[in-house]
Amino acid sequence: MMIWDFVQNQILGMKWMNTLIGNLLEKAGIDTSARMGGSVQFFLYDVLKITILLCILIFIISYIQSYFPPERSKKLMGRFHGVWANCIAALLGTVTPFCSCSSIPLFIGFTGAGLSLGVTFSFLISSPMVDLGSLVLLMSIFGSKVAIIYVIVGLIIAVIGGTIIEKLDLENEVEEFVRKANAVDINMDEPTQKERISFAKQQVIETFKKVFLYILIGVGIGAVIHNWIPKSWVEKILGNNNPFGVILATLVGIPMYADIFGTIPVAEALLAKGAQLGTILSFMMGVTTLSLPSIIMLRKAVKPKLIWIFILICAIGIVIVGYFFNKIQYLLV
Repeated sequence: MMIWDFVQNQILGMKWMNTLIGNLLEKAGIDTSARMGGSVQFFLYDVLKITILLCILIFIISYIQSYFPPERSKKLMGRFHGVWANCIAALLGTVTPFCSCSSIPLFIGFTGAGLSLGVTFSFLISSPMVDLGSLVLLMSIFGSKVAIIYVIVGLIIAVIGGTIIEKLDLENEVEEFVRKANAVDINMDEPTQKERISFAKQQVIETFKKVFLYILIGVGIGAVIHNWIPKSWVEKILGNNNPFGVILATLVGIPMYADIFGTIPVAEALLAKGAQLGTILSFMMGVTTLSLPSIIMLRKAVKPKLIWIFILICAIGIVIVGYFFNKIQYLLV
């Protein structure tokens, strides 16, 4: 247990870095116990921590992803049927891009290749919500129990959501150009280890360029919440005295656009201020799964009826998860 606590706090959480930054700021004459000094310490620590984890995680996940190119993923999902196909699609979603906007082109490709609509939606829900990066990042903030249960319930939402869409027989709600797209199977040579490493490095660079601004914004918001917003305000709005906090957090998160890396510092600050765990996780799920830009992109491929069904299924699932975590928070935090 002591070993795992060390891994969680000093390796994943990098608490040593927070102490180091605090000491350096104190030596520079900045009082970290004051609001401004505390904000500077929070900002520097979270930006550095998340950036380091970001680069390491993207490299590892991209290396794993090199074993599952779209054609191989399509063939793998095509071997299964029924709910098992939804399970495989949801699991494959964990080793794909970190935000829903990046997942949608793959979703369109899978749909055009003839995979069932429910299976492709299980992939689309899972990909931004429960990627492997979220597991490690959540461990660094909330601990292993929260992270593991979060991933499990996220996969359950993806499987159930895709299964419901499959049962509703909504294939005609997909735009014509997607349904009539001719998938071309290309037999590519297996990448060498050098090529896999090169691919992973390139993914680190490209993803970093895309998300670093959102990290800065997210950490900046987190620093303000952590040091400037009274705890009583957060507890009143998102604490256990507000039975509608989960629904409010979900609705607030949906119009926003960020990924797991940008929402983590906000979640960290909200938890420290007394917000309930499930309410925070609902906000994160709303941001990463149902962001407005991703919905706009998805509208290019599917018709409004299917869009609204997708939003409704995800929103209901996210709200249920939020209330579930609030009920068991005393066991986890």
